[in-house]
Amino acid sequence: MLVVSQILGGLGVAIGIALAPMLATEVTGSEALSGLAPTASVAGTALLSLPLAALMTSRGRRPGLVLAYLIGALGGALVVLGTMVRSFPLLLLGMAAFGAGSSANLQARFAAADLVGPERRGRAISTVIWATTIGSVVGPNIAAPAGRVFRGTPVPESAGPYLWSAAAFLLAGVVVVVLLRPDPLLTARALAPQSPQGERKRSLRAGVAAVRESPMAKLALVAVTVSHTAMVSIMVMTPVHLGGHGADLQLIGLVISGHIAGMYAFSPVMGWLADRFGRLSVIGLAVGLLSTAALLAGTAGPRHGQTALGLFVLGLGWSAGMIAGSALLTDSVPQEARAAVQGLSDLTMNAAAGIGGASAGVIVAQWGYGPLNAIGAALLLPVAALALRRSMKPSAAGA
Repeated sequence: MLVVSQILGGLGVAIGIALAPMLATEVTGSEALSGLAPTASVAGTALLSLPLAALMTSRGRRPGLVLAYLIGALGGALVVLGTMVRSFPLLLLGMAAFGAGSSANLQARFAAADLVGPERRGRAISTVIWATTIGSVVGPNIAAPAGRVFRGTPVPESAGPYLWSAAAFLLAGVVVVVLLRPDPLLTARALAPQSPQGERKRSLRAGVAAVRESPMAKLALVAVTVSHTAMVSIMVMTPVHLGGHGADLQLIGLVISGHIAGMYAFSPVMGWLADRFGRLSVIGLAVGLLSTAALLAGTAGPRHGQTALGLFVLGLGWSAGMIAGSALLTDSVPQEARAAVQGLSDLTMNAAAGIGGASAGVIVAQWGYGPLNAIGAALLLPVAALALRRSMKPSAAGA
């Protein structure tokens, strides 16, 4: 059921995110403001992570996922309304709410890990992440036909796909509320031995404390956050780099499609590796892949094939870091605190990625695309140092 909801949710996100910069330009008449629309969506994903985690902590996965999809659907409707009345603030509000769909998709990977043992946790997380491939590939390709359905109606053709996104989110919510039974988080709690302070350990404050008390949880949180930030920072400026070297929209689309394939299509391999060889080994693999990607893309110049290879490897590195980091984070904290810690993880990584994506444009404008990749690679140094330090500890042998 999580895979089905992830396909629907991924479809809704992909349709909407592909059109966000264009809508912002259409409403404001300024390309300079076009980046604010996707940034608002990322900000919404980050800001909603903790409230949704709090709801899941107290009521279970099902209410949190359903509420996230409902907020995402409302956001899609607000985006359409903002476009119709030419209100940029309303458009940004809608995009922020639309980010709840991404929050639901991110939290679904943790729901997959609730009822599996540590020996299969990486594969469970990777299966749900893999399902995003379908929506991510199909969504942008059906955006134009989805808009043409509204031709001749008061709904602008450019904004119409957001109503399809809203419908996809609503359908995903129906799947979760009707078919995701029993609730995986509540069931896991019922099956797990409860400590005398179990209820108190479920608060968000206790989640922060759980991370502080666990060196492995700290490493996992840093690994997920840095992997996501490095990927987003490099990826968002690659179309600009390619366009500056004469690439047309079709070629840029192919490069980004290859990047998305690297992110999602090979996630089952990363999940198997994380279970077979350990979380730390795959986090080390993520550092190596992301560093290689930065080297390839940062030195490509006008060689589009090398840039494409760099972006594909960048996606693979993100997949390794996200899956191994998420599994290690779940392994490293008490069951009672997991939902709170997982919400904290999504808040941290999306906030950092939002800052990284916004800073990337300034870095490229001032110094260029190559230095941006160098900075992205430098971000990986703390992850490499922490992973190496933990791997040398006897207690990390089974990680």
